[in-house]
Amino acid sequence: MRHHLILRVITKLLVGAIMLFAFYVQFHGDFSPGGGFQAGVIMAVAFILYGLVFSLHNVQRVFPPWLVHKLVALGVLIYAGTGVVSMFLGYTFLDYGSFVPSHPSSGQHYGILVVELGVGVTVTAVMVAIYYAFAGRPPRLSDEEW
Repeated sequence: MRHHLILRVITKLLVGAIMLFAFYVQFHGDFSPGGGFQAGVIMAVAFILYGLVFSLHNVQRVFPPWLVHKLVALGVLIYAGTGVVSMFLGYTFLDYGSFVPSHPSSGQHYGILVVELGVGVTVTAVMVAIYYAFAGRPPRLSDEEW
């Protein structure tokens, strides 16, 4: 794989741009099309592209499997925790107006950002975990049998 110099250089340039675009989609999802799910998939694409070009072993050094599994749970906890906090404040589950009772529309904005962050973290981690599971499987056919 060392002889694919152009592919490796372009991938190094693209990964940063893809991640930057994922953050844009994540944090502007309430104003434009996008949000946590779309941003999570875009962020996962950056890691998957890196793994396809530089190998599964190298991407797992950058984004270790133990961290991927922890982020799956963390994203769900962020999402559910937002709802639990609103319940502790005396409102219904995921009633974002509870975060800023004096100005409920601001609370809505903050709540949506936090929930979308949880969705983005979960989707990124799940998509990367699926890639790791498929890419880490040993092949059933050897290269000579093709």
